[in-house]
Amino acid sequence: MSPRLKLRDIAFFERPVQFARPFRFGAVTINATPQLFVRVEIEVEGRGIAVGASAELLVPKWFDKRPELSPTQTVDGLRRSLDIARGLYLARTGFLTAFDLHASCIGAQVVTCAKKNIPALAAAYGPAEIDKAILDALLRALETNFFDGMAGNVAGIDARLSPDLKEADLTAFLASRKPLLRVAIRHTVGLDDTVEGEGGVADAHENAGANYFKLKLSGDPAADAARLARIGKELDTLGRAYKVTLDANEQYADLAALQALIDQLGREPTLRSISSRLLYIEQPLPRDITRQSPLGLLAARGFIVDEADDSYDAFPAARALGYHGISSKSCKGLYKSIVNATRAAKWSAGGEKFFVTGEDLTCQAGLAVQQDLALSAFIGVTHAERNGHHYVDGFGETPTAEAQAFAAAHPDLYADAGQGIRLSIHDGDLLTGSLHVAGFATSVHPDWSALRPLEQPKSLREQLA
Repeated sequence: MSPRLKLRDIAFFERPVQFARPFRFGAVTINATPQLFVRVEIEVEGRGIAVGASAELLVPKWFDKRPELSPTQTVDGLRRSLDIARGLYLARTGFLTAFDLHASCIGAQVVTCAKKNIPALAAAYGPAEIDKAILDALLRALETNFFDGMAGNVAGIDARLSPDLKEADLTAFLASRKPLLRVAIRHTVGLDDTVEGEGGVADAHENAGANYFKLKLSGDPAADAARLARIGKELDTLGRAYKVTLDANEQYADLAALQALIDQLGREPTLRSISSRLLYIEQPLPRDITRQSPLGLLAARGFIVDEADDSYDAFPAARALGYHGISSKSCKGLYKSIVNATRAAKWSAGGEKFFVTGEDLTCQAGLAVQQDLALSAFIGVTHAERNGHHYVDGFGETPTAEAQAFAAAHPDLYADAGQGIRLSIHDGDLLTGSLHVAGFATSVHPDWSALRPLEQPKSLREQLA
């Protein structure tokens, strides 16, 4: 039986993060944004008190892309999601499993957020971050690492939120996991990033030796095709068998525009390198029309949903439309990632390939990247988008002593090559060995005294006044 716990406290903090270069995806460019930190205190039945932590950027204009909202307003929506989730979680006063807590709150979270004009994807952010911190505390109390704990279903995950699965599907999937020793980075090429020459996509200093590349699309078929041809020409100079994925971030207005890009990928000689190395295309259409737009013959190219993944039934719905994959992001919920990985494994047993990918909203060095990396390694994601080493200068504004503590505890993940402590990438891969520690992939917590309390969320009415 999975251990039960009682929540005693949830506290939120933040720290400013300044980007080393602009990151443009979809219709937004980010130069800075706060990073959230969550600290929970739990009582584990028969084990006593434990503290857990999690972290994630408060990314603007991704969870909520409504054009009438400013980037600041969408970040405040995430703060409100956290505040609502905190109230719901703390209202559960008895002893429950970690998944009991999540499952008993997620429905009310979505409903309450909807009443406050917060969309489902943003609504899930609050529980996702609290769940990670709870799991960290639980594993610490049990003196168990994430990989062993999850293989034994320490959280008590069941099928109540995924009625298309049986509980036996989930427990069998968890028990079968053999965590990856290394996960390849997928280097992002943002829409404002340099393509040619120094600092370009083929610059080894820039791409950190990556063998996988994620190329952002603008939604303009002609402009995207021309840019992809330039990128392909540069990547061909690497002299190695690279692979690429494309990410439209909802920018293709409809299937006709998407078809125009696919047609060019199929016929243009200048796009042959990209086309032959293309693994999948991510979230081409706006989330609001995704479920009304079956891919038809386009499905043969391989598509995944990301922003349209706003509920536990999103993957089955996407499968019916012709999608074969879905993204794993710990900011969308680690339990949903595990459920979707179980689905992919079960469906693939029938002969057709379904998969979960590793995508990243710039997980920063420290807690965020370690917990997301552990999740990827556990569910079998062999390569994952990693932005933290690229768009932010190492640990950014993190106090030196805190960064040094992470580097000392996880020496296979961080190194100082004379430019400060940053992710250590080994032949294009991140190593997972040091993540096998008691807790959720970390033996270090932030310096709580160096963080400021999370800003109080304003109501949407106040924001628009």
